[in-house]
Amino acid sequence: MRPLKVFWVMCVVLLLVSSALPAEAQGSVSAPVRRIVVFEGTALNEPAREALVRQFGGVVIKRLPLVNGMAVLLPPQAAAALANMPGVLRVEDDPVVYALGKPPKTPPPQPQEMLPWGVDRIDADLAWGVSRGTGIKVAVLDTGIDLDHPDLKGNVKGGYNAINPRKSYNDDNGHGTHVAGIIAALDNEIGVVGVAPEASLYAVKVLDSRGTGFVSDIIEGLDWAMQNGMQVVNMSLGGGGTTSFHEAITRAYEAGIVLVAAAGNDGTENSVNYPAAYPEVIAVSATDKNDTLASWSSRGPEVELAAPGVDILSTWNDGYYRSASGTSMAAPHVTGTVAQVLAAGRASTPAEVRTLLQSTADDLGTSGFDSWYGYGLVDAEEATTGFQTSP
Repeated sequence: MRPLKVFWVMCVVLLLVSSALPAEAQGSVSAPVRRIVVFEGTALNEPAREALVRQFGGVVIKRLPLVNGMAVLLPPQAAAALANMPGVLRVEDDPVVYALGKPPKTPPPQPQEMLPWGVDRIDADLAWGVSRGTGIKVAVLDTGIDLDHPDLKGNVKGGYNAINPRKSYNDDNGHGTHVAGIIAALDNEIGVVGVAPEASLYAVKVLDSRGTGFVSDIIEGLDWAMQNGMQVVNMSLGGGGTTSFHEAITRAYEAGIVLVAAAGNDGTENSVNYPAAYPEVIAVSATDKNDTLASWSSRGPEVELAAPGVDILSTWNDGYYRSASGTSMAAPHVTGTVAQVLAAGRASTPAEVRTLLQSTADDLGTSGFDSWYGYGLVDAEEATTGFQTSP
């Protein structure tokens, strides 16, 4: 074939290839953005879905069957066009979420076992004669759990790494270990003891070593919790909300899982973070030793309960213990109480648990429900036993 003819053939081929590409993919190349693509019913099978994403220059990160979608890396200029394709329900952001703890203090040496003030304040220990949360399956969606911590390893029964399923769900940050200790540190003569010291802990790693992650990781973590029979989920994390996030939360709630989350540390009115702001979730604000709302605790009509969240001593990575503050520390006090209630048989469904916790809470602040304390300070003793021996 003559060189001139070859040249014209190549031009025609290039023109045809260019015209076959979506218009958004033909412009200047921009850094890909992490998105969640949700599909309509069963209109497209998995290979067709992946091919469609690739057609628009995207890369599939993970499938999200809980919301009939997938997390992808997508050129920003391609999102709108992909959203308009047949079989695609929506394309939305995959927001970053954060662990909601305050900076920890210097770790103290390992102490002899003590009753942390928060566990004492909600009277969890006064309910141990009736329930210690034995056997209740609690998923901690967080940075993981220190699997070798002597105050936890007897209660950690398993877990999952939603960031990278091929890797361990061991904690590489410390935040998740701290949360886990508040829920269920062992009653073993060392360190601290948790609200429900015989509950079964499951480390669902959705946040990385920096304490950050994506909504899609939480969605996958919730899916794992549903598939593995979790009864309670603690989410001491927060950020922005999306439709897919709410759908995943709703499906977990409808599956019978009690969902508890930190309200946030923004310190202003109407600032409750997601997922706590979703109506299916028990949003928890933070109080200090004087039963006063912490200045940095988020507040708003979504707050359902208050719990201790200032200078809370709990487990930390590598066998240590640290004091930390945040609504991240308040939420697990409620989660541990839920485990006690479920083990005692006082309630079984998420709705029953919430009604019980609301009716037994110790009213704080303005009389009745308010946007700072919700229905009041969680009362583990009264919720678990039906009686209250101290205010």
